[in-house]
Amino acid sequence: QDVDSPVYYCTSFGIGGISAIIKRAFDIVIALVGLILASPVMLVIAICIKLEDHGSVIYKQVRCTKDMKEFTIYKFRSMKENSEGGEAKLAVSDDDRLTKIGRTIRRFKLDELPQLVNILKGDMSVVGPRPERPYFVEQFKESVPKYMVKHQVRPGITGWAQVNGYRGDTSIRKRIEFDLYYIENWTIGFDFKILFLTIFKGFINKNAY
Repeated sequence: QDVDSPVYYCTSFGIGGISAIIKRAFDIVIALVGLILASPVMLVIAICIKLEDHGSVIYKQVRCTKDMKEFTIYKFRSMKENSEGGEAKLAVSDDDRLTKIGRTIRRFKLDELPQLVNILKGDMSVVGPRPERPYFVEQFKESVPKYMVKHQVRPGITGWAQVNGYRGDTSIRKRIEFDLYYIENWTIGFDFKILFLTIFKGFINKNAY
């Protein structure tokens, strides 16, 4: 079925049984290998963040995972300290809250490397729909058809929507169409394909900031 169709229907939701075990094993292996390989880069990023404005290195934020449970997501801080002022705001292309190092690591998705820890904790998966803040979930579930279906699987660091260009300031409806397609058509091979595309395509994206 064409994922670009304006109307897309999911006939099966979630990933269960042996498929869930295989996906979880895949997540643990990739997260462990990723942390080992990325540790030098993560150290350099942490030093650069500290040198730029002496603030905290890790940014923590509440997001929604499978079954609408809330968890604390970890990211390298890419914005100035207390930039939201207690109000939830989506990042935009000319966002003046971004630091210099923050703009760079966001462009290449390096700010999301700490989420490898979230994967090991079981909050996230390597591949899946991106997690959102509860505030925006409440908004989107009223205006975007089938938005809540994405919460029947663990969210991911990368996903089918992201490697197809739907991240940052892009259509929420289109993202959900791609998320639904991923959930219904999941295979471990599909996860490998998305991971491959992320490395060679998804890390550099004009919508990333």
